[in-house]
Amino acid sequence: METVAPLKEIIAEVKAAGGDSSRYCYQCGKCDAVCPWNRVRDFSIRKIVRQATLGLAEIELEDMWRCTGCGTCQSQCPRGVGQIEVGRALRRIASKYGVFPEPVRGARAAASSLASEGNPLGFDRAKRGDWAEGLPVRPYEEGMEYLYFVGCYHSYDPRMRKVAVATANILNKAGVEFGILGAEESCCGESIRKTGDEEGYKALARRNIKAFIDRGVKKLLVASPHCYHTFKNEYPDFKVSFEVVHLTELLQELLAQGRLKLTRKVAKKVTYHDPCYLGRHNGIYDAPREVLARTPGLELVEMPDSRQSSLCCGGGGGRIWMDTPKKERFADLRLAQASSVGAELLVTSCPYCISNFEESRLALEGQGAPVVKDITEVIQEAL
Repeated sequence: METVAPLKEIIAEVKAAGGDSSRYCYQCGKCDAVCPWNRVRDFSIRKIVRQATLGLAEIELEDMWRCTGCGTCQSQCPRGVGQIEVGRALRRIASKYGVFPEPVRGARAAASSLASEGNPLGFDRAKRGDWAEGLPVRPYEEGMEYLYFVGCYHSYDPRMRKVAVATANILNKAGVEFGILGAEESCCGESIRKTGDEEGYKALARRNIKAFIDRGVKKLLVASPHCYHTFKNEYPDFKVSFEVVHLTELLQELLAQGRLKLTRKVAKKVTYHDPCYLGRHNGIYDAPREVLARTPGLELVEMPDSRQSSLCCGGGGGRIWMDTPKKERFADLRLAQASSVGAELLVTSCPYCISNFEESRLALEGQGAPVVKDITEVIQEAL
């Protein structure tokens, strides 16, 4: 237990962050019953909400930083308590006072890189568009159908760059007119906001919004559910409005219109993982499944904990930048669920999910873990 801030400040900060709904909590315990953390260790989001409600100055710091923002608790809460908002408020106070437990230091390093280079991975901003070298991908110009907002992981991470390439290939094959911002693109800011750095988030958001407006952007095409959620639900706070389309929605549309034709068989048993910020937070469940169902030769099976009850990969809430002990990784549990239904491929549509699943798969090598792919990689194979 450590002192984070004065009692009155905690109450005021929680209220200012939209977490005032914590006072509706009557401690029924449903949040703890469904929280994925309780599959790997003892944890109580209910206790944290109670502490915030009462304005207690002593908080279990590591527990305060565990929440992934998956939204499972909020989807089951009978009183509409905003557990994610409460957690963000507490983290904001911790950030203000510089109180961080050891596992959170990775998030602080990410914050520094975001401020200087516009991405959390420490790479040079000027190289953000290098993934597209040799591809027919152009800078965005006003009048193009879509600005393809690539995102940090798809731009820099070697594994996720393959997804960006697959996306560009599919869009070009379907005749979609799109462009990218390259070095002018910055992180959407969602994860750093979840770690309590509100000012860092606002700076990133304003930079992106300026880039969008300067280029006359009308439609944003995004592959990351975290970017999708932020542009669609949080950027409007800045009094701007852009049409935001997730890639799985566009793939569904292109297939239905006949602009994209899948002719090669993908003879695999496949299961689909619903990312928290695509499914539970934004209700997109059918589009990716319909896309996979249209793939020749593919057999689609469901895992336990699918759709609204999908099991979080563990990467949200800024935890993609934090160390998680091996015995506490949700991704290991998810791979086991995929194996339990005989899936050869575990398919999803989120860079955080893929990164966590790939790490778990390496740890489980030789134990029959399924191959991990993004939905675009499957579709590219079927073209």
